[in-house]
Amino acid sequence: MSSPRDPRSDVDLNVPSAARAYDYFLDGAHNFAVDRAFAQQVLHIAPSVPAVARLNRSFLRRVVKFCLEQGVRQFLDLGSGIPTVGNVHEIAQQIDPGSRVVYVDYEPVAYAHARQLLADNPNATIIHADIRRPTDILDHPDTRRLIDFSEPVALLMVGVLLFISDDDRPSELVAAYRERLAPGSFLAISHIASEEAAPELQDEVARLVSAYAAADEHVYVRTRQEVLDWFDDGVSLVEPGLVFLPDWRPDTPVEADSPARPLGYGGVAEVR
Repeated sequence: MSSPRDPRSDVDLNVPSAARAYDYFLDGAHNFAVDRAFAQQVLHIAPSVPAVARLNRSFLRRVVKFCLEQGVRQFLDLGSGIPTVGNVHEIAQQIDPGSRVVYVDYEPVAYAHARQLLADNPNATIIHADIRRPTDILDHPDTRRLIDFSEPVALLMVGVLLFISDDDRPSELVAAYRERLAPGSFLAISHIASEEAAPELQDEVARLVSAYAAADEHVYVRTRQEVLDWFDDGVSLVEPGLVFLPDWRPDTPVEADSPARPLGYGGVAEVR
């Protein structure tokens, strides 16, 4: 695999990035040698990781299509990561070119590559920001330019809250964003899990957490109930509720047989 063009001179290419490793697991092209080396270490101790990444990406695709079917044409994607095949704007704008998308990520390479990718797209942009500061994102000029919060919005928190510690109060973060959404909006969340996995898969997840911590990228595994609690009284879960990723409105039987099936939950709720 060839290395991507480095879009920023201040990126430390001696330090692996979780976002770029995720891109590698999805067979993307926006990763560097240090990320691939780290990813290979992860694969050695947790070989199910690429399958989890693909299940998460497929969940995102189905969520975007579902929201479009409900008439939503505005998307706020928190922790969007490296631009790769199957981005939100690609899915949404294939169906309606007028769909508007705001990506948010704090990882420098993810941000810089997305800026390049979206340079000629007037209906999509990325903000370089930390999702732990909701006001900075919700009131950002680019957000206000593309997103009308008086109309339904799809808020996507897909695979991002696993990087948010309990000390950062993820439930309050979710609420802070949700409170800005108009009725008829949708909140989508996915998260890594292991409580219902076989012991060998639970061991994989534990080793994965340790590997990311050693690379100064902390990952937090949570239970179904903890994730369910983030869908508070202001929303109503749509069918089938909070379930394993491939079980959420599947459009192919193949993913249901994935050995990584019990390693993540996903759900979508409508804002009342």
